[in-house]
Amino acid sequence: MHIMEGYLPAAFVVVWFLVSMPFWVKGVVEIKRLVQEKRSTLLLLGAAGGFCFVLSALKLPSVTGSCSHPTGVALGAIMFGPWVGAVIGTIVLMFQAMLLAHGGLTTLGANAFSMAIVGSFVAWGTFKGLRRVGAPLWLAVFVGAALSDLATYVTTAMQLAWAFPDPVTGFAGSSVKFMGIFAITQIPLALSEGLLTALIMMYLVKYSRTELDEIGLLRRGQVA
Repeated sequence: MHIMEGYLPAAFVVVWFLVSMPFWVKGVVEIKRLVQEKRSTLLLLGAAGGFCFVLSALKLPSVTGSCSHPTGVALGAIMFGPWVGAVIGTIVLMFQAMLLAHGGLTTLGANAFSMAIVGSFVAWGTFKGLRRVGAPLWLAVFVGAALSDLATYVTTAMQLAWAFPDPVTGFAGSSVKFMGIFAITQIPLALSEGLLTALIMMYLVKYSRTELDEIGLLRRGQVA
């Protein structure tokens, strides 16, 4: 869910850019290394970016200053790792801010942290954890993508609550209010995104098995 242009106070704009910057730098380094060592993965990188762009462009009004939508970052994060996923998600956010008026350039740092960074790390961590305990690929992808979406919405709610605390109950009260409003649309969206991401992954397993093997997503002895 993108916080709209000009909505955050200047201090929060600076803070979120500074927090997100190290993730972008590390992600660019990882992408450069990946492309140099495994050029055959370029098509998968493009597919992950396109999936993220299309999915996160589907907006539903949710609360003043933001909106609800699928994020689409889980696919790239699961395939290439959270650092790469963070860059893919940030690039998508930039294009949406400039071409579709979704989000904004002043709020790019905050939006990137919640969707591209937190979303990617939650998706990747959940996926890896479930695969280690023997979960099938489709289930690990489904749960990873769904929790990634939910983590993004929780993070955005806390960002908004930090910037605009409730006059009486402060940050805690404002967080509950923002999360409660988001939950109406975001929970069903998270489940839908998990299902769609799992379906796309199984399609890639069928038609791009060689590339997935090359990046180490599928290992011997694991159930696809």
